[in-house]
Amino acid sequence: MQPLESYRDRFPILEHTTYLISHSLGPMPVGAEKNLLRYAREWRERGVRAWAEGWWEMSTTVGDQIGRIIGAAPGTTVMHQNVAVAQAVVVSCFEFEPPRNRIVYGEGEFPSVRYLYQAQRRRGAEVEVVTDAGAVLEAIDERTLLVPLSHILFKTSEIQDVEAVVRRSHEAGALVVLDAYQSVGSVPLDVTRLGVDFAVGGSVKWLCGGPGAGWLYVRPDLAERLEPTFTGWQAHARPFAFEPEHDYAEGAARFLTGTPNVPALYAATAGYDLVEEIGVERIRERSMQQTALLVDLLESAGFEIASPHDPVRRGGTVVVRTPEVEAVHRELDSREIVCDFRPDAGVRLGPHFFNTDDELRFAASQIAEIVETGAYLGAAS
Repeated sequence: MQPLESYRDRFPILEHTTYLISHSLGPMPVGAEKNLLRYAREWRERGVRAWAEGWWEMSTTVGDQIGRIIGAAPGTTVMHQNVAVAQAVVVSCFEFEPPRNRIVYGEGEFPSVRYLYQAQRRRGAEVEVVTDAGAVLEAIDERTLLVPLSHILFKTSEIQDVEAVVRRSHEAGALVVLDAYQSVGSVPLDVTRLGVDFAVGGSVKWLCGGPGAGWLYVRPDLAERLEPTFTGWQAHARPFAFEPEHDYAEGAARFLTGTPNVPALYAATAGYDLVEEIGVERIRERSMQQTALLVDLLESAGFEIASPHDPVRRGGTVVVRTPEVEAVHRELDSREIVCDFRPDAGVRLGPHFFNTDDELRFAASQIAEIVETGAYLGAAS
């Protein structure tokens, strides 16, 4: 079995940077550049013929690769631009007519998701926002239609009890829309076993797939009967017949919209290949070791950890509270330690399979030095 640290040579930026992945763009694999060059070559040499030679089907073929990572059957996962679009397609399937017109979610959901569901009030939805997943369970009732839920909360890296929320939702006749952006590629997920109704995610984080490659999973029986109103010609059963009326394609393909983002999908698959090659279970095992090391190092230096201490409840990110978090983050970046921060949360450190323990020790020591010496004060201006 290939040592995980040996994968470092697949990411050129790691030659000069400590890259802790909790931010809006994971490191670019060598294979992504090669794939983009292949896309450019096909466009240059094949022109319009490239559509019939694989481009057109990429929304579903790449979706099937995501499906293998999340435990989904072939034909149940399709690609979109981002999570907001994927969720909007799901939302467009429903009318929000009383009595089943409630949407229930927790305060910790990502803003893009919250904005979309808040906007459904104009379509008749009753939107209830509660404190946490426990309160979500209590709020779900026979009037609830949709329950948006993050597998892992973006601010704290807390793993939510998806199984309990799915069970309670289904008891009440509601559907769960799982946002797995913060987990897929780092924490195992099996949407089929969990009975999730819909799942969405993207590729800029643990999948190292870059922007423009969101994805949507739809439970097979739902895919056969739902008809999104946010749609397009790729969702038609016979798109190249150019028929004037819609006839939905079968399966998850009916949840597609317009022409696919081909270059983004070419870029994304290189990261997916690595995740499949290594295996998410192995990545998770290493992640739990590394996040535990970070917690120990940072707490020993006197810092408060905002992430769960229980490794079973903690995702791949450790959130550490510091004074002037934005300034501390800026100083870290100047020292070639690439990480992230969230207001009112802290600095976010997300080791991935390619990081070494020495890099984590270095990052923790630099945070301590920056705070102890006040070096961040110069970065605050």
